[in-house]
Amino acid sequence: MSETTGKYSITMPRDIAEAARARGGPSGLSAYVAAAVARQIERDNLNELITVAEAEHGTITDEEVQALRDQLHQAQAQGGANAA
Repeated sequence: MSETTGKYSITMPRDIAEAARARGGPSGLSAYVAAAVARQIERDNLNELITVAEAEHGTITDEEVQALRDQLHQAQAQGGANAA
């Protein structure tokens, strides 16, 4: 995360805030919310990248996604076998 911080006021449903506070543990609500926002920004950036790539190269099909998943699983299985 960034080295500098600022104090902000946000509004959210009470049940969500309480659940986040409970899960925040020793790091606290602010750290939990900051991590969640950072993950969302990463997802937003990835979605923008996918949109640009699909505009340039066409939509990725389910079959292409599955083929890449299969390759990843094979590589992971081989890596595990090589590590032994």
